Amino acid sequence: MSPAVASLLALLVAIGLSLTSRLNVGVLAMAFAWLIGTYLAGLRPEQVAAGFPAALFLTLAGVTLLFALAECNGTLERLAHRGIRLARGNARVIPLLFFVIAFGLSSVGPGAISTVALLIPLAMAVGTRAGVPRFLTALMIANGANAGNLSPISAVGIIANSRMAEAGIGGHEGKVWLANLVAHALVAVAAWLLLARRTAPAPPAAAPDGVEAITFERVHWITLGVIVTWIVGVVGLGLSVGMAAFAAASVLVLIRAGDELAAMRRIPWGVIIMVCGVTVLIALLERTGGMDLFTALLARLASPATVNGVVAFVTGLISSWSSTAGVVLPAFLPTVPGLVEQVGGGDPLAVALSINVGGSMVDVSPLSTLGALCVATVSDPVQARLLFRQLLAWGLSMCVAAALLCQLLAGLVARL
Repeated sequence: MSPAVASLLALLVAIGLSLTSRLNVGVLAMAFAWLIGTYLAGLRPEQVAAGFPAALFLTLAGVTLLFALAECNGTLERLAHRGIRLARGNARVIPLLFFVIAFGLSSVGPGAISTVALLIPLAMAVGTRAGVPRFLTALMIANGANAGNLSPISAVGIIANSRMAEAGIGGHEGKVWLANLVAHALVAVAAWLLLARRTAPAPPAAAPDGVEAITFERVHWITLGVIVTWIVGVVGLGLSVGMAAFAAASVLVLIRAGDELAAMRRIPWGVIIMVCGVTVLIALLERTGGMDLFTALLARLASPATVNGVVAFVTGLISSWSSTAGVVLPAFLPTVPGLVEQVGGGDPLAVALSINVGGSMVDVSPLSTLGALCVATVSDPVQARLLFRQLLAWGLSMCVAAALLCQLLAGLVARL
């Protein structure tokens, strides 16, 4: 068996296992890369290891450490409470505020998973008391968090933009963020129009006990100041995202505004290993010619006129059971230039945007972390099963919705 075929089969096995098991496929992918690279391709172990994305690892570790410190000292929780306090009054406006709050918090760095984990318990309490259907609350929080998940300073946005840059289509961070926002905003508005009419009028006290009692203290204002300074430095001065995040985290630790050990435990090391491990295997795939085989397989499913919709559907279907950040984006974004060439046309940027959107729109499924967090907030087993079924049906339907939206809009956003 040639190294190209073996590396492609290894990637397909890794994707398959990510759909059917709890195994961290990053670990398996690195093992595959070592075995195939060393014993079939004749490479030295250090040549295989050269595919490890050191810069990406440092960026992800730095960003997640900074926001883990902010989460441990209660700053993010207080931001979430302040946002939830805005969601009072007109009950039918509450779901829209949920979306905006989740989008804003996710965009500044924590990403979708941390944002949903912070917001959904509060949102469910507020929404239930205000008469908002649990299904609508879950959709608005999850879609809002996902809408901000590809911002240039969020962990998943960093993954997407770095993989696009390596594929020769970098420098479009704003469009990556905008395309994802537009897609999720359209879906959220559709959900609100369908479900908000079932919302009952809000009672006078729509917030759960204790929301108003949480106040900002000195350590929280300092943490906010450090994070804002980091954002200004990255966006305005072009500082390295990861290195500047380590510097900001160091400031918080040195002034004892954060618990370093607790923050280290909150860093999603499993996701980081997954992303980096799959990237090592993909680097070998490219080196051995297996990437050409992979893009040829994808090209058979599409034509120049349908490539955006087809790739959004395929990535959405895989992402329904797999990891968007750890598997789908690292595996599919590098195929974009070759895929466009193989199908005989298309806009590489539009195809990349379709991969990003298609992979993320299905993440409201309870088979994903976001959907599971929403279901976990419902203590009534009957209502929890109902929400599980609702989110599963909605999440799977997003494969089709993403395909249609990307077919219609990805090219337009790419040309802006």
